[in-house]
Amino acid sequence: MKVEPGLYQHYKGPQYRVFNVARHSETEEEVVFYQALYGDYGFWVRPLSMFLETVEVDGEQVPRFALVQVEPSLFSGQ
Repeated sequence: MKVEPGLYQHYKGPQYRVFNVARHSETEEEVVFYQALYGDYGFWVRPLSMFLETVEVDGEQVPRFALVQVEPSLFSGQ
């Protein structure tokens, strides 16, 4: 599954803006670069595999992050 730049909803409720997928400089692991849209609006990276995984909530598997709206990338090449 491809992660598109845009607005995502975390399964716990908060929303995040995903900017792009990057690669770790040492391991080449793919990571998602995103920003919290609450609190201090901090920037984060999370391994792509974790970003795309499902979690169990009340006995049901749900995506950790669900796409709300695709947005154009701020970075060239997109």
